[in-house]
Amino acid sequence: MEVKRVLPEPHRYAVCAYEDVPIKEFYKGVFNEVFIFFHPFIKPVTIDLELFCAETYPDKFQLINHCERVRWNEFLALSGMKSYEELDIGLRTRILGLHKKYEDQKLKEIIHTVSEKHQLVPPLEGILPTILINTLLEAVKKEKDDWIWVGDEFGTERKLEYIDDLINQDTLARHNLFTHDHSMLITTHWDSHFSMICSDDKGKINRIIKACNLDGFYCDDRTEIYWSVQSR
Repeated sequence: MEVKRVLPEPHRYAVCAYEDVPIKEFYKGVFNEVFIFFHPFIKPVTIDLELFCAETYPDKFQLINHCERVRWNEFLALSGMKSYEELDIGLRTRILGLHKKYEDQKLKEIIHTVSEKHQLVPPLEGILPTILINTLLEAVKKEKDDWIWVGDEFGTERKLEYIDDLINQDTLARHNLFTHDHSMLITTHWDSHFSMICSDDKGKINRIIKACNLDGFYCDDRTEIYWSVQSR
């Protein structure tokens, strides 16, 4: 008789919070502070916009050297959207990432129209923004970490990487990054256009936010992964 295999609960210092529980509740006893930062829109400057398709999507160094970031607050100003919630809902609607009752086709179309007009590339979901990876890793290094664990979304695989190697190469294959002492996690929900920095040290998070020029917000006790539809 075949025995059913059940995975053990993952270490919470190494994985993204689950969707059906407040984020800070998920990390209770592990991390006290969680900052959500938004994946930026990309503006090609010295590279062809037509390259941004599945077959020819630019690599990390092309993005860093030939593109600029457009933050969510800048896109709100360009689009006339009223809030981060509206932008998040519009982005999720684009990827069919919401239940039908929460979708908003009008917001989706605004994103499409404004992106076309200003030649912007909407952010990708589920992965750390490639254009931000080196900036984030440099900020982590300044916190006296030379090595970082790189893990999968299920907590079943991890590899210790030298941060300078990740900066100098384009080899980052996983998107849960946590320090060797388990004091900080940078993680991305698979179906969201944002990532999170988790730690007990709010000062450390604030230094990384400033160094990387991130926009976003700190979670409160109610914030969930689908924070943009919580009040709807």
